Order: sequence, then structure tokens, then C-alpha cells
Amino acid sequence: MRGSPARILPIFVWVGVDMLLWGFFTRYLSQISGSGMNFVPRLLGAVLLWDFFVRVMIGMTSAFFEYIWARNLINVFAAPLSIPEYISGLVLTSIATSLMGLILMMLMASLFFGLSFFTYGLLFVPFLAILFLFGIALGIFCSALVLRLGPASEWLIWPIPAIISPFAGVFYPLNTLPGWMQAIGHLLPPSYVFDGIRALSAGAAFPASSLAWSLGLVTLYVIAAAGYFQHVFRHAVRSGLLARYHAETAN
Repeated sequence: MRGSPARILPIFVWVGVDMLLWGFFTRYLSQISGSGMNFVPRLLGAVLLWDFFVRVMIGMTSAFFEYIWARNLINVFAAPLSIPEYISGLVLTSIATSLMGLILMMLMASLFFGLSFFTYGLLFVPFLAILFLFGIALGIFCSALVLRLGPASEWLIWPIPAIISPFAGVFYPLNTLPGWMQAIGHLLPPSYVFDGIRALSAGAAFPASSLAWSLGLVTLYVIAAAGYFQHVFRHAVRSGLLARYHAETAN
């Protein structure tokens, strides 16, 4: 990244565009609604947190895909590198890139649109932690999926955040969804985060039980994703699949 500014620029460009687009949209909604409701903490806060989750996941998967695109995966694992060490490296890379984007989003939301993060109080920290851990879990799982199915399956990964967002209730309560979608939504830790944002913006208390449940869920997903990655890696080594990433292109 130090040697290629083109890799650093997207970290800031996409989050900047999202903040400007949704910031002006929420300001417009507040002007025309006539209800006196301030849409900035409800919508712009949700956009900021969802974008943070997406940046975490993309940071994880992109760092893994870099080795596949460069056909360098077998060289990495030929070194005395354990799977926990490799995954930790992906996590640290994701932390670095997502934090840069988060700081920019928070500055823009505060300076340009008056979004005060004191609205959410101390719950803002566990909200971020839940989204971060879920992004890590999803990034590890997606990396394992590509390792198992091959480079051509990469196109399956990029739409995943968009597919999840309707079930997570990013912009609306889960009770607006059909029953089967609500059942899926209750299994997604981000759904509790965005319910909490709406509750705090409306001046209500966010139940501690929901926070504990979402933290438990996301911890389980991280453990399961890490275990799945290790299982897929062992299969790739035993079957010789790992060598194909070095020798062949995706068909």
C-alpha cells in the first residue's frame, strides 16, 4: 500500500461519497418531512455503521484475494506460517483499512451534517465491536469459500453485503419484514445494532439482553468461520488444490 497510492485512494473515496450522498439525502428528508424528526442520526448513523461493516469485510477478503490475483498463495503457505498467524494478519490489515475509513466517515458526518455520536452514548463502542467482529467472521468465511471453490467463485463474494442488508434491517425495523425474513434477521448480529440505533435516536433504552445475545452470536460466528477456514485449508493441502492457485488462472 505504501508503494501504490492507487490502493489507498479507494479506502477514502467510497466512504466519502457515501457520507456526502446519504448526508444530503437525510438533510433533505428532514426539510420536507414536516414532522420535526431529525433523520440524520437514524439514517446517516445507520449508513456509517453499515459502511464500516462492509469496509471490514472487504478489507479481509481483499487482502486474501491479493495473493490469489498475484498467484502467490502457495509461496505464503510454503513459509513456516500457521493458519492462526495468517488469519491474524488478515484481521490486522482489515483493522488498519477500516479504521481509516471510519475516522473519515465520523469526521464528515460530524463536521458537515452535525451528527453527534454522543446520541448513542457508550453503546456506540459495542455496536462497532459487533459489526467489526461480524465483518471479520464473514471475511474469513468468504476467503475460505474462495479457497474451496476456486478463484472463479470470487464473484459470489462481492454481493454478500447487499444480500444481507434487507435481512439486517439497516433502514427499517425487523417487524416490517415477513415472518421468514424476520427469522433470518434475528440470526444476524447487525440487526440488533440497527434496532439499537433507532431506539437510542428515539430516546428509548436499548435492552441489554439483545446486546448480550448479539455479542454471543457474533463470537460464535467468528469461531465457526475460523474453524471452517482451517478445515478448507487442510483439504486444499491434502488434495493438491492449493498448488492450482499458483499454476492456473480462474476459468
